[in-house]
Amino acid sequence: MTKNLASIRKEYSLKQLDEKDVKRDPFDQFKEWFDDAVNAEVKEPNAMMLATSTSDGKPSARMVLLKGFDKEGLTFFTNFNSRKASLLDSNPCAALVFFWPELERQIRIEGIVEKVSEKESNEYFNSRPEGSRVGAWASPQSQVIPNREFLELLYTEIETKFKGKKIPRPERWGGFRVIPSLFEFWQGRPNRLHDRIQYSKADNNWIIERLAP
Repeated sequence: MTKNLASIRKEYSLKQLDEKDVKRDPFDQFKEWFDDAVNAEVKEPNAMMLATSTSDGKPSARMVLLKGFDKEGLTFFTNFNSRKASLLDSNPCAALVFFWPELERQIRIEGIVEKVSEKESNEYFNSRPEGSRVGAWASPQSQVIPNREFLELLYTEIETKFKGKKIPRPERWGGFRVIPSLFEFWQGRPNRLHDRIQYSKADNNWIIERLAP
């Protein structure tokens, strides 16, 4: 029997977050929390929800993996023919969400998106396991395919084609960088009175504010 959804709840009490204690730079705060998630052995701490939208505002969301971050932004990689890439081409704005329930923490990020350099895409592609590199060639991502066997046949053909050779990056595959204009750090607290600290960018400065839960 399905449990009554209204009765499912968790009380949060691990930590607190105060605007007087956070880093002045949101990228430094992000790194601190990301390192905490890694050290806590959170499963796939780099998993993030990526939300995009059409040019007329119809939203779409999916999980992707963060593959790099610095003061310039946060980077992920995909097929440029995928639905997410197509949406970003027409509307280069996105939102990210990290949720680490083990730490009772969430981070929201909003910003504009740009493609990374070919050099950066090549470096990451060449660092991937061979099977993943073959898969990048084989998958017509987001396109309708007849069955699983069709995909596996494509994979075998590409694997045979590059056997004993270096597998180059497909032109249709590479990275995007989300350049943030807003961060929100959420720490679960008792009685649903959660801590929410927002950083918003104005004239190249970050304004730090507390939001009501």
